[in-house]
This record gives sequence, structure tokens and C-alpha cells, in this order.
Amino acid sequence: MSTTKTQSPDTFRDSIATVDAAGQRVWLYPKKPSGRLYNYRKWLSYGFLALLFAGPWLRLNGLPLLMLNLPARKFIILGQIFWPQDFFILLLAMLTFLVFIILFTVVYGRVFCGWVCPQTIFLEMVFRRIEYWLEGDAPQQKALDRSELSWNKLWRKTTKHALFLLISFAIANTFLAYIIGTDELLKIVTDPPREHLGGLASMTLFTGVFYAVFARFREQVCTIACPYGRLQGVLLDKDSLVVAYDYKRGEPREKLRKNMLRTAGDCIACNQCVQVCPTGIDIRNGAQQMECTNCTACIDACNAIMNLVSLPEGLIRHASENGIENGTRFKITGRTKALSGVLVLLLAILTGLLVSRSNVQATVLRTPGQLFQKTTHGTITNLYNISVINKTNRPYPITLRVLEPAQGQISLVGSPGLRLPAQGITEGVFFAELPRTALQRTNQKIRIGVFSNGQLIAETNTKFLGPAR
Repeated sequence: MSTTKTQSPDTFRDSIATVDAAGQRVWLYPKKPSGRLYNYRKWLSYGFLALLFAGPWLRLNGLPLLMLNLPARKFIILGQIFWPQDFFILLLAMLTFLVFIILFTVVYGRVFCGWVCPQTIFLEMVFRRIEYWLEGDAPQQKALDRSELSWNKLWRKTTKHALFLLISFAIANTFLAYIIGTDELLKIVTDPPREHLGGLASMTLFTGVFYAVFARFREQVCTIACPYGRLQGVLLDKDSLVVAYDYKRGEPREKLRKNMLRTAGDCIACNQCVQVCPTGIDIRNGAQQMECTNCTACIDACNAIMNLVSLPEGLIRHASENGIENGTRFKITGRTKALSGVLVLLLAILTGLLVSRSNVQATVLRTPGQLFQKTTHGTITNLYNISVINKTNRPYPITLRVLEPAQGQISLVGSPGLRLPAQGITEGVFFAELPRTALQRTNQKIRIGVFSNGQLIAETNTKFLGPAR
């Protein structure tokens, strides 16, 4: 018998499945998913998990693949060191990534959340799989939670939360390694605790946060906390490919009856799509629901039922709203073309900046409060401070020369030469000396070169003060 809704078709948008009318948390018990798409997600997730945990230990050019050391203001991406002086490159890279996410969402919806997001991967492929293993599928979990305290319940719950804490600790250590590096992490682990109280406190804090997120907060991250879920309502349009229910084929819904002529739609109201949803929504309410992460669990569940009742698969599938309503195929819209053009432009600029970026960067500034000085043999000197940053993993012995004008000389104060450490900074003080005949004006630009083993590795410009002609 077909079902008829008496409420507004958009009433479901007034609340979320994880909060009841009184504002209390509704604990979800999603059924264990299975199917072709879920298998693809599993193997993709295992690959990302392996990469995530191995990432801090992998090296490229002797440097980590990724390290975002905020306290030291040093960032390593794909074996390249970026210092605060490279902030504009990092800013452009973040802007490029943001445009890519926007473009990807406009075309493919929120598929990133369901397939690639670390929150989803850890929750669905690690923590919930432990629950399925120890407590059974959704009905068994619900029955266990409602049962009285017993040895069976005690050991299952204790084992589960012990494993949750252990995995949260591993995630916290990995997260910390991405910030401070594996070398510093090993010192925290192996040295006496009193020598790294700050590091141990950070490790404990991160462990507690990850445990709270995956043991209690769970899908609330996606439905409440994540800004990307909120943004998708602005980014998506009727041509975006999302996980959608084909209401034209499925409605009106009707339970399957034996030996009864079927006159309704293909949806047999089995509710399997709702039972497997990790955020508790009903995909049949309509496309572009904020809580939908496009995890495709409902597609697998629906396809399995369609096969059982000898109906075609694809009642729930990847499709656009226009595609279902009008039967049109996917098309590239003007907004997609515009975003693609912006992305290509940003990628071109970013590539140019990365290619032209030097491995060594020097900054020379005149020493504050110092005027020029005249020497006894008729030359003019200015005092400078120099700071040289090494963006590579090898040290450099460096010397300084005046490149322009060619008659200039440099004398270091306090040392015959400078040594630039790997991934480090060196600073020094020097006199630049020019003959008076080389000065064309009282405030003249000069060019300083930084050399290592006779090879120019960096250069910079500064001002040279002299007397009036």
C-alpha cells in the first residue's frame, strides 16, 4: 500500500537525525554496510591510513614529506622547506586548494567527505569496524547498550574503549609528528618525561580529543562542527553529481507483497538506505541534504535489495537533480568553466613561483642608527646586518661579495666567513666599502651576492649612503 506524506516535503530540513525534539542526543546505530562501493571505500581508506601513519617517517631530499611546524614557523611540503618569507607561496597554495575543493564540490558534491576525509575514514573504517567486531551489527549493539550490566557487556565495552584509547594515542602521536617531526617525537618518547613536559601534555591532550571525537562526538562533527558541510548548500547546484534517490522511478512507495500485482514505484519501503546511513538521514527525502556525506552506503544497500526483488539497480545512485527530474545527462556549466579557468590560472602562478623560488634567501639591512663613514684612503663604508635562510637539507660555507657596483668590497665583522647550517639560519654583520667615484648619488642601490664554493646561490639589494657630491 502506498504511503502518503501529510507534512511539508521540506519538514525534514528543520531538524537533524541526531537530535530529538527535546534537544537530546539521539545515538545512531548504523547497520554494517556491504557492497561493491563499500569495498572500494575500504581499500581506498586502507591506502590513505597507510599513507597517513607512514607520512611523518617518509623522506624526500632527506626531509619529511609533510611537516607543519607552527611553533618554529617552518613548513616542509614534499621535501621542500618553506619559511615565513615564503608565506605568500603558502597562501597562494591554500587559495589554489580551496578553489579546487570548490570546483570538485560543484561537480561531484560532498564525495570528499565520504571517501577521503580522515574523520570519515577513521570513524567508519576503524572505530565502527571495531564495534561491529566486538558488539555485533546495529540490533546487537542496541540490545547490548540497553541490557543490564553483566560480564559479557563489561568485557566487550572495556575492550572496545581500551582499543579506542590505544588507537587515539597512535593518531595523536602521528598528528604530533606532523607538527614537530619524528626526531622530536622520538625524544619525547625516549627521554625522561620531565625533559619534555610540554610535549607529553600535547600528546595527552590530542589523545583525549581524538578519543572524544571518535567514541562520543562521531557524526556530529560532520553535521554540526564541519564548516564544509555547511558550505555545500551554497556550492551545490541542480547539475552537481550527488548521491540521489530517483523519486520518479521509486514513488509511490509500497511494501512488497507476495502474489500481489505491483502498481506502485520500485521503492519497496524496506528502509535499508536509512538503516545503513552513518548520519541517520533518509536519502529519499531529497538530494542535497546537509548531513549527507556521499558515502554511498545507501547505494549499496538499495542495489542489494533491488537484486533480491529482481528490479534494476540504480534507484539510489550518483546523479544530478536535473538529471533525475529531466532525464538530462551531466553537462559542464558556466560556473564550472569559470572555476576551472581560475584554478588553471592559480596553478600557473603557483608553479612559476615554485620554479623560481631559490633554495637560499638573503636579507640585508643597514644597521639602524649608523651613518656612512669615510676611511683614510678615501673610500666610504656602511655597516649592514645580514640574515641568510637555508631551505635545503645541506649546509653551505658562504662568502659575501658586492656585485654592483663592481668596485665594492665586503669585510665581515668578527669572523672571516659564515657557515649556513642545513634547514637553518645564519646571521652576521659586515662593512660594505665603495670608492667615492662609484657613488652616483647620496642614497644608492647596491647588489650583494652570497657565494658558496665560488657559486652564486643568492643575491639581494640594499641601499648605500654616501656624502653629497
